[in-house]
Amino acid sequence: MFEYIDGKLSFKCPTYIVVEAGGIGYHIHISLNTYSSLKDTERCKIYTWLHIKEDAHTLYGFADEGERRLFLHLISVSGIGPNTGRMMLSSITPTEIQTAIVNADLPLIQRIKGIGAKSAQRLVLELQDKLKKEGSGSLISAPLNNTVKEEALSALMMLGFAKAASEKAIDNAVKIGGQDLSVEQMIKTALKNL
Repeated sequence: MFEYIDGKLSFKCPTYIVVEAGGIGYHIHISLNTYSSLKDTERCKIYTWLHIKEDAHTLYGFADEGERRLFLHLISVSGIGPNTGRMMLSSITPTEIQTAIVNADLPLIQRIKGIGAKSAQRLVLELQDKLKKEGSGSLISAPLNNTVKEEALSALMMLGFAKAASEKAIDNAVKIGGQDLSVEQMIKTALKNL
C-alpha cells in the first residue's frame, strides 16, 4: 500500500521510528541495520511494507529498497514471519544473510535468534536458487533506472526473470530494434526472447 514514507524523523529508537509526513506520524518498525543507517538525520525516506492481520496493521520500514526486497524474500518462507525477518536483519547485515543463503552456510544462519536447524534448511532450500538467479548485490542496491536499458532490466527482474537471462534478452532487443527503442518497446521485444 505504501511504497515509502518521506518526512521528518520525529522519534528514533533501535526497534521503531516515528516519521511525520503530511501532518501524520507513522509508527514504523525497523531493523538494527536500518537504525544504524539513519544516524542523526532530521529528514528520512523509509521504504515500507504494511503487514495486515486481524487485530493489527503494522508498518515495517527499511533504509533502502534492497533491504526490503530481502525481507520480503525471507518472510515468503514458511515459518518465517515479519518479526523473525526483522530479527534476522537486526542480527547480521543483509549482505551476510544473502551470502549465507547462497553458500548454504547453515551455522551462520542458525546463530540468528529464533532460527533453528529446520528453519535454516528451509531458508536455503527455498531461497538459494532465487538469490543465485538475481545475482550478487541485486538485493542490496536498488536499481538506479538511469537508462532505458536499466529501466527495462529492472522491470524484467520485477516480473520474476533472472538477471542474466534478462540482460541477454535486452541485448538481443537492442540488436533487433536499435538503440532508440522506448522502455516499453524494449521490454516487449525482450519478452519475446525470454
